[in-house]
Amino acid sequence: MACNNDDNLLEVETNQTITDEIAEDALEEEAQSKGLLQSFRALKEAKILLASIRKDGGIPYNFFNPALRFTDAQNVFVPSVLGIDFRIDRDVVPAGPTVRLPMFKGWETLPNGQKRELYYVITEVSDRLMAKKLGVIFAPRMAASIGSGGEQKGYFTRTGRLVFEGSVDFSPKRSLVTGPADGLLFGFPPAEANPGAIADGKWSSYVVLPSGVVINAQPVANSTGLHDRVPNPLGNEQEQEDDLNNPNFAPDQASVVMQLLDGWHANRPYYFHIVTDTSDPGPATIELGVFAPRLANLPTFGLFPGGSMLPFSPTANGRTTDTDGLGVQGLNTASLSNRQVQDPTNTFPIDPSDTRYAPMWDAHVTEFTVPESERPILQSFDQINDLLADGTLIPFRGNANPSPLANSLSDLLTATGAIINCPVITQPDDSVIGTQIGIPTNN
Repeated sequence: MACNNDDNLLEVETNQTITDEIAEDALEEEAQSKGLLQSFRALKEAKILLASIRKDGGIPYNFFNPALRFTDAQNVFVPSVLGIDFRIDRDVVPAGPTVRLPMFKGWETLPNGQKRELYYVITEVSDRLMAKKLGVIFAPRMAASIGSGGEQKGYFTRTGRLVFEGSVDFSPKRSLVTGPADGLLFGFPPAEANPGAIADGKWSSYVVLPSGVVINAQPVANSTGLHDRVPNPLGNEQEQEDDLNNPNFAPDQASVVMQLLDGWHANRPYYFHIVTDTSDPGPATIELGVFAPRLANLPTFGLFPGGSMLPFSPTANGRTTDTDGLGVQGLNTASLSNRQVQDPTNTFPIDPSDTRYAPMWDAHVTEFTVPESERPILQSFDQINDLLADGTLIPFRGNANPSPLANSLSDLLTATGAIINCPVITQPDDSVIGTQIGIPTNN
């Protein structure tokens, strides 16, 4: 009987493998039938990436038979996620809401030319069919980065590992000194900001594959340590971010757990996203990201829908106390402690269901001209534009551009010159908050 059971199990596994291969081939046949040569090549690359997940002990995403199916209320934009913890009470879960993502292993290139293992996640792709196959967001505007100098190239080894031109050092000690009071500003800009991870001049998370497709491949770990958004199980006050024994980093399961940040979009909260790398050391320190200076070359500041970036709006001096149940807000609030436990809760214009979306966010910072007691929580771009029109808000005095550019989202707001990689994972309904879906933690 045991032998028969084993034979039956083997037959089921074999049939599933055949089904998966047929499903994978279906997308490639679609690309061929439509004459989409680049998509066909990109699908081959996606197959290589998914095979590496299986090789590393994970379960590759299958578009035709996904492990998780999300409800409209959960509103998850990255269907390949392995689990989400929607609990927001930091007294119960010190890290706040988190997401467990498939994690890939590749190679980064050090300045001396040597190669080092790098672990990374992928959340967006510029090709529609490849995005389907990997279970990530389709973001066609990323392709505008090609040739700008803000991207990097990648290639595959014979063993199916992606090799990057640049590298990241996760070993620096993050530190933040809040800024002094300056009129209505306090805490931001910081007096001193030292990021906890620094990329070399060749690193960019916008990676151009041999097919010509651009992926958003964001670094999370190597032998120098972990990304600061990988929470340690002891809580935020324990400074152990670079401990590779952290169970939230699981190379044997090809998965990693990362903190989600909150935000506002279209008058709705819970615009949950991750922060991975930024072009400026200030936001890299405040939001626990990698300082990646090459991103500053991406096209182009202050323009939308042109270029490869999407405007969003933090405020420099938001409300630091919750007076009406809507929370707090602002780069100042997020800067008030060395180890950030409060999100800036920035304001965003669109979500990934809009093909104008891009994960690289072009910061358009506002500044309140009224006392804190009169400052509302900024919940939408329409509200921001109204407050700019009546003078309650002004463009932040530190913004790089002296006047607004051709930005269809606001003709009253200027860009700072800082870019932040903020892939949006989910924007759930209120009913979902406090729940968990899938497997939010590594086993």
